[in-house]
Amino acid sequence: MTCRAVLICPGRGTYNKPELGYLGRHHVGDPLLDTFDELRRAEGQTPVTELDGAERFSNATHTVGDAASPLIYAASYLDRRALAEDIELVAVTGNSMGWYIALAAAGALDATGGFNVVNTMGRLMQEASIGGQLVYPCTGPDWRIDPARRAGLLETVRQIDAGDAVLRLSIDLGGMLVLAGDEAGLKEFEASVPRLDERFPMRLPHHAAFHTDLQEPVAEQGRAALPNSLFSQPKLPLIDGRGAIWWPGATDPGALRDYTLGHQVTQTYDFTRAIQIAAREFAPDMFIVTGPGNTLGGAVAQSLVAARWHGMDSKAAFTARQSEAPLLVSMGLEDQRAIVTD
Repeated sequence: MTCRAVLICPGRGTYNKPELGYLGRHHVGDPLLDTFDELRRAEGQTPVTELDGAERFSNATHTVGDAASPLIYAASYLDRRALAEDIELVAVTGNSMGWYIALAAAGALDATGGFNVVNTMGRLMQEASIGGQLVYPCTGPDWRIDPARRAGLLETVRQIDAGDAVLRLSIDLGGMLVLAGDEAGLKEFEASVPRLDERFPMRLPHHAAFHTDLQEPVAEQGRAALPNSLFSQPKLPLIDGRGAIWWPGATDPGALRDYTLGHQVTQTYDFTRAIQIAAREFAPDMFIVTGPGNTLGGAVAQSLVAARWHGMDSKAAFTARQSEAPLLVSMGLEDQRAIVTD
């Protein structure tokens, strides 16, 4: 029986030590890997299969934009191609850098065009290294919505940004707020909020101030490097970081490029809204998160809980619903991967 699914592509921070060798485990011999490797060699960069096949994982090597972005793209795009025939994709979305992968997964970029966009933007952001990011929870461990807590955190952000520092909401990520700014802004926020679970606020290594206007120089360089000809009509509906839907046959490829290399780079990315729009507009049987990693699953589940989709209003409610039949599948988890692959 056909399963109607929304595909979700992950962003930076999803290729870590456990993911080393992901391409070798799941996609060895795929001819696209040779293509991606040649594109990297042509730019004087380390091939993706060499990065993935390293003897040991290195934060200094594998988590920088120049390496993490193409590794994640290759893993995610090839996972999309590995889906079983009875999976009918009804829409595609992604988180942050995952938007670039979503463009390729939906057919608005071809495989090499998507790799080019990801590799170029990853390199440009790494070279610029403007600002940084941190993560802080806006819900409790039960995932229940706490409007007062969220409003208070965002007010703290507003006050810091109104002073001499820079701090903005970078990504609305389910039960988490991803904040971005300059070093002064990040430090002031860290000093202003209580430490939670001995982890938060948590800095994201090798991450710049993504999705803020601090990235305008990078966006400008991206527009200069990536031509209109890369972009075309999507073959599947695409849900962007505003919750807007780009429909097949009704999309202006130039406008899609303008959003991708403009608003998407310099303004807040509302992943929570993207997931909620996917649920309400397409009513899928399942949400599938491609690999690598499995860290995005929580944000998807929290976004659905926030929308009270299927009556779910807490972590316990989501867990109960998930135990009945898989509603959310992370391809980065071996047991779940088997549910959606042949």
